[in-house]
Amino acid sequence: MRRRGLLLGGALLAAGLGACARRDELSYTGGWVGADHERGHRLRETKSGALSLPALQRRTDVLIVGAGVAGLAAARALRRAGIDDVHLVELEDGPGGNSRGHRLAGMACPLGAHYLPLPGAHAHEVAEMLDELGVRRSAHGRAVYDERHLCHSPQERLYIDGQWQDGLLPRADGDGALRTQYRGFGAAVEAAQRVTPFAMPTARAPWTPQHATLDAMTFAQWLDVQGLSHPKLRWYLDYCCRDDYGAGAAQVSAWAGLHYFASRHGFHAPGDEQEDRDAVLTWPEGNAWLVERLASVHRDRLHTGRTALRISETRHEVGVDVWSAAEQRTERWIARQLVLALPLFVAHRLIDAPPAALVQAASRMRYAPWLVANVHLDKPLTDRPGAAPSWDNVLYGSVGLGYVDAMHQSLRPHAGPTVITAYRALGGDAPAQSIAQRRRLLAEPWQAWAQEVVNELSHAHPDLPRKAKQIDLMRYGHAMSIPAPGVRGSAALRALTAPLGRVHFAHSDLSGYSVFEEAFFHGQRAGLAASAALKSTATMNG
Repeated sequence: MRRRGLLLGGALLAAGLGACARRDELSYTGGWVGADHERGHRLRETKSGALSLPALQRRTDVLIVGAGVAGLAAARALRRAGIDDVHLVELEDGPGGNSRGHRLAGMACPLGAHYLPLPGAHAHEVAEMLDELGVRRSAHGRAVYDERHLCHSPQERLYIDGQWQDGLLPRADGDGALRTQYRGFGAAVEAAQRVTPFAMPTARAPWTPQHATLDAMTFAQWLDVQGLSHPKLRWYLDYCCRDDYGAGAAQVSAWAGLHYFASRHGFHAPGDEQEDRDAVLTWPEGNAWLVERLASVHRDRLHTGRTALRISETRHEVGVDVWSAAEQRTERWIARQLVLALPLFVAHRLIDAPPAALVQAASRMRYAPWLVANVHLDKPLTDRPGAAPSWDNVLYGSVGLGYVDAMHQSLRPHAGPTVITAYRALGGDAPAQSIAQRRRLLAEPWQAWAQEVVNELSHAHPDLPRKAKQIDLMRYGHAMSIPAPGVRGSAALRALTAPLGRVHFAHSDLSGYSVFEEAFFHGQRAGLAASAALKSTATMNG
């Protein structure tokens, strides 16, 4: 999941709650979407009691637990390797994890991740997948993308000082100190690219002592040492951390802060000749467009609404007990190989005898909660002066993350009803803030959160409250791992990328942070490892 944003501040939080109307006073309908969080908490409850006897038992060559991007990538790798007997179990009622989609008033919209950057030189697996789906092709030795899937112009804008400006980096017009700091940070990123290799997926860059030094401090501390203190630069960099990592610069590592830029196209001050806005792929439903195509070939072997409860490995097989929400019963799956495409803190709780590397890695992980709000508007919003309405719209200094317009990619000749998707990353600047926001996310009614989103966006769009007709909200208690200091350099994470018996770990947690490219890489790696193990066993037995 990748969105930008700022932690809910205490004053604004109080103001938002104070402004929350009673349900019968709201001008819009709405509610929570997605599986109830109690479904996921069933694992926690089961650990303290006895499991019910399985109502049925099923066997398969490979079982994949988790049908997010990593699980779907593993299934794709196994299918391409000629392994047909593969089943997936998923807690939610549909595949995709943080990349699921939704429909509101007949319009597609995202429930999480909503774009994919064009894959760089190291993201071979993602590039091959896009070729397979017809999104990308090669022509005369270079990649050519179908323009229908590239974000239409204008791409992004920032609401600042009462008007909209093009681009998301605050302008430095007349502010020599800000321009100097922009160029200073750009030079630091360029030096990091030159001296300390960065890549995405991160496994394709060696881990050096320089990386370890950056990983030992927070990004905010590193910026302080560099003397980069201008409020507008610091706001933007904090915003970028929340975009990729779900938490601010005071919680993520300096390695993560630099990786955001150094693994892509660097950093350039607005107005510089070399400034080049990154192209992205996007769809009205976000990355759910990709998920649906990855999942379509596995529909008859995709079992949703199922919570994994326990994993027991023996010499010849792996047993997985699963609770079916629809049938209200426990099922037991017996697999020759298991791909565990779940967050590490969940995997640690599932396995009867977790390996030491998993115990150590899970103890270091922190997770950011997120809120995603889809707002149906019956009329186009009245705009403030400045840059034209864009796909991505961010409010400077806001407690939220801005919004994207689901109908931006449409070819309709005039504005009309639409759905805007607003994001909030709630990881904050310290673990205690993450925990407090997670508790509040689960405790507060949907009306409180919906009204906060309306209040926030009304600063730029005063007409939004009377045009909002329905607000559907998705909450993620543990949306993504935060690359806090010491996480990315953990030897335990590296150990989990190698097969441990019949269990193969596949999740973006193994990279220390959560983006599509990392999840897809680890899924494909684990799928290929499970395939090789099956074929090796078949050879020995043959």
